[in-house]
Amino acid sequence: MNIYAISDLHLSFSANPDPPLWSAREYKPMSEIDGIWSGHARRIYENWAGSVGEGDLVLMPGDISWAMKLEEAGPDINYLGMLPGNIVAVQGNHDYWWQSISRTRAKMPPQVSLIQNDCVVMDGLALCGTRGWLCPNGSFFEEKDEKIYKRELIRLENSLKSAGGRAERIIGMMHFMPTNEKKEYSGFVELFGDYGVDTVVYGHLHSRACRYRLPDNLWGINFHLVSADYLNFSPALIGFWGG
Repeated sequence: MNIYAISDLHLSFSANPDPPLWSAREYKPMSEIDGIWSGHARRIYENWAGSVGEGDLVLMPGDISWAMKLEEAGPDINYLGMLPGNIVAVQGNHDYWWQSISRTRAKMPPQVSLIQNDCVVMDGLALCGTRGWLCPNGSFFEEKDEKIYKRELIRLENSLKSAGGRAERIIGMMHFMPTNEKKEYSGFVELFGDYGVDTVVYGHLHSRACRYRLPDNLWGINFHLVSADYLNFSPALIGFWGG
């Protein structure tokens, strides 16, 4: 099983996408923010279909859809259902449509799994994670962020604990980078170390902010920034699992 990752799809289809025409309108085109995103949903679909096999795994750490409500996210969820492979996702800061986890899971295509205070285990490989948040001592961290940061630490530990004795290996997923922009040790990194996580994928960073990305290896952990635009809209191969 090949393991890929890509985040920040930022989909906004008003109707079900219809390849190869791709005539469905987007209500919040990312190309209006940055021209590099022109036709990005089609590019992701074509790159994904050209590399990911049906038995492969794709990690998706957040910012999937711009929808504000679950009902509005239907076309974007259907887009996920057109993609080969198994998808495991955590929530991003813009995924407002992802609220009640039971209702949200019920709307997912069969090959899409969501993590929230728990994990997904496939053939002895556990996928654990949470949205994350800004980390202390960062330039934008304020007093009001402390409560959210601590809550996300609890959610991450709940996820890691849920793997129990079922996993031979754990891969971590977060939407936010698990440190501040100064790359200082954080509670998130401490938890990953405590539970023996050797690989972490994260997104959230775009454009010039990508310069803050973590080194490929730090504190004995392999870190992968997988924002769609950073990857040129093609899922990144981060490893292999199984026989």
